Parts: sequence; structure tokens; C-alpha cells
Amino acid sequence: MRNIYLVLRREYLVRVKKKSFLVMTLLGPLLFVGFYAAVIWVAVGSVDTKTVQVLDESGLFKKEFKDSEALKFEFTDSSLDSAKAAFQKGDANALVYIPANVIKAPKSVRIYAAKNVSMDLKSEIEKVIEKEIEDIKLAEAGITHKILEDSRVNVNSETISLSDGGEKTSSSGAATVIGGICAFLIYMSVFIYGTQVMRGITEEKTSRIVEVIISSVKPFQLMLGKIIGVALVGLTQFVLWILLTTALTSATSAILSNNMSKQSAQVAKEMEKAQVANQAMQGNAADNPVGEILGAVSSLNIPLILGCFLFYYLGGYLLYSALFGAVGAAVDNDADTQQFMLPITLPIIFSFVFAQFVLRDPDGTLAFWTSIIPFTSPIIMMVRIPFGVPAWELVLSMVLLILGFMGTTWIAARIYRVGILMYGKKVSYKELVKWIFYK
Repeated sequence: MRNIYLVLRREYLVRVKKKSFLVMTLLGPLLFVGFYAAVIWVAVGSVDTKTVQVLDESGLFKKEFKDSEALKFEFTDSSLDSAKAAFQKGDANALVYIPANVIKAPKSVRIYAAKNVSMDLKSEIEKVIEKEIEDIKLAEAGITHKILEDSRVNVNSETISLSDGGEKTSSSGAATVIGGICAFLIYMSVFIYGTQVMRGITEEKTSRIVEVIISSVKPFQLMLGKIIGVALVGLTQFVLWILLTTALTSATSAILSNNMSKQSAQVAKEMEKAQVANQAMQGNAADNPVGEILGAVSSLNIPLILGCFLFYYLGGYLLYSALFGAVGAAVDNDADTQQFMLPITLPIIFSFVFAQFVLRDPDGTLAFWTSIIPFTSPIIMMVRIPFGVPAWELVLSMVLLILGFMGTTWIAARIYRVGILMYGKKVSYKELVKWIFYK
């Protein structure tokens, strides 16, 4: 046990003290927050006002096109040829031509531009014209647009879980998002840290350092120490990423809020008025989108999700890293690892693909079996847990994952003890099977 601790401690400290670890630990949250800030800035703070000239021969739309922060409309009464000539000499972004017979021929509308127009601009113009034509046709039929709007109903159902403990509000959307994020994190960590174990063993074997280490440490102890040491490195990086990302996101949100307060003051007032009016009519604070999000997250069993994430993260990593370690011991260089990588990576890739279908039916047959099999359960079970999993299925999955880790560790150890000192020989699958049963 002491030897395993010494190897574990060495693997952990060597990797944590590397500049690459420190850079990625700091750079990861910065990149995330930078992306987050850029998206907000582009969406709110960088609105370019576009000028649109309108030639309306029908005379029906002069009051319908209204200026906004993004669009400014200018009307002209000249002929189409004159309007096109003036547009080419001017600075307008687009010229909209609405013919006199637009009611009977709505497809005759034309939008002219120097190069092309964006889908948003095209959609905005078409929406205004469509709405006015609809109002005119409805009025001719004796139906006002208000009657039509009042007849439309938006059904927003509430999902409630029934159990022996009573009723509890649930959220399918929050469960889908949380399950998907957890599955993706495990998927990435298995690849990143599993390959680190393999490359570390390959480097030591190539440099012949392992020959010195084996003289005082058993091969199994060396392999297990490496696996656990790299696992702790991954957990350390995850914890630091969470803490730094939370702190930077909070600071960035505060800064962006202050810088954009002038630009969004009017929008905020309108949203506040709409919210107050909505609450007055409905008498329910749950209509607030922020309240809905917080309520959706609080409806999930967060302690259970975090505990299971930690277990399946470690279980999945330990299971696959043992196999990655066996591959690293069996080959002499990184180029030779490719032939053995495919059987190991296929179950991980299939798990991530199956997760897309499990999200649609978290209690189906595919979801059950893939969440029980140890090679796919770390990813699939984390997708299912936010939706609610029977206790016996969760326990069975955990037990099988532990047995799977023990089995793969035993197989990896049998390969490791022979392959770690094997040089200059191209290894095949048949040779690996022989190594497993060597006495």
C-alpha cells in the first residue's frame, strides 16, 4: 500500500506542477468566460443600425414599417428605376419594392441590395408585409386580427412526479440539460486522462526508467498508483475549473451589466412593465423566466446527481484507464497504440451516441441495458439519473461497474507485468491473450 501511495504521490505532483497543467487550468475558465462575454456583447452591445429604403406603390405600409434600434426605414415616392439608381449612389443597406397589386400577388415583393441581405432582415420585412396583408384579408372577411390572436392558445403544462412521498414538481428540460452536461464531462475526462496514463507508461518504457522503478515496486502497484494519481489530477482540475468559472462568470456578468446599462435601460423598463403586468394578471411569480429556471434546477435531486457524477466519473475513468495502461505497456511507441485503441474507444463513442436516444426515452429498453453494462453505464446512467432511476437499477449498475473495474484491472495487470519489460517486438491480439494467462 505504501508503494502505491508513493507512485500515486509522484504522478500527482509531477503533473500538477507542470506548466501545461497550470496554463490549462487557468485558460479553460478564461476561454469559457471570454466566449460567454463575447456572446452577450455581440447580442446586446454591438447592434449596427441598418437603413432600409421602401418604395410602396400600394400605399398600405407607410405606418407599418417602424424604426427600431437595428432598423431605420426611409420611404420614397419615385419610380422604381429612379429608386434603384438613387439606392446605388446612396448608403442604404436595402431597397424594398412593394407593387400596387401586392394583395393579389404577395410574391411580387422585391428586396434589392448591393450584395445580399441577411435572413433576419429579409424575415423582418416579410413579417411586416404578411401581417398587414393578413389583416386586410381578415377585415374583408369580417374577422379582426384581435379576434384571431385571442383564439390562439399557448399550452404550457407543468410536470409533476408522483411517489410515495407525495407530489413533486419536475422539469424535463432541466433534467435533459443536466444529464447531457454530466455525460459530456465524463466522456471527455475518460479520453483525456485515460490517454495520459497510456502515454506516461509508454514514455517511461521507451526511456527505460521503468526498469529502475520495477526493481523496488511491483508492476501492479506501479500501474494502480499511476491510474489513481492521474484520476486525482483530473478531479483537482475539475474542482478548480468550477470554482474559477463561477467566480469569473459572476465578475463578468457584473461588469457587462454596468457597461450595458445605458443601452439596455429602455428594454429593461419595458420588460419590467411587462413582468409587473403579467404578475398582476396571473398573480404568480413563477411566470418570471429566472424563477422558472431556478425552480427547474431546484426540482432535481442535486446531491444525488453530484454524488453519482463523482462515482461514475471515477468508475468510468478507472475502468478505461486500466485498459489504456495495458496498451501503453504493450507497445514501444505512440504509433503502435492505434491498433489497440479502437476496441477501447468504440464503447465510449457508442455510449455518447446512445445518450442522444436515451434522452428521448430514459426508461426504455436501450436505456436500461446500456446503463447496466459497465462499459457504457458511466455515461448513460448519468443521462438517466436526473429523470429518476429506480434504486435497484442504480445499485445494480454501480455494483457491475465496480466488478467491471476489478476485471479490467486484473486483465490490465496481467498484460502490464509482461509488456512493461518487453522491447522491440510487435505485439498482436493473440500475443496479448497469451500474456494474460502466463503464470
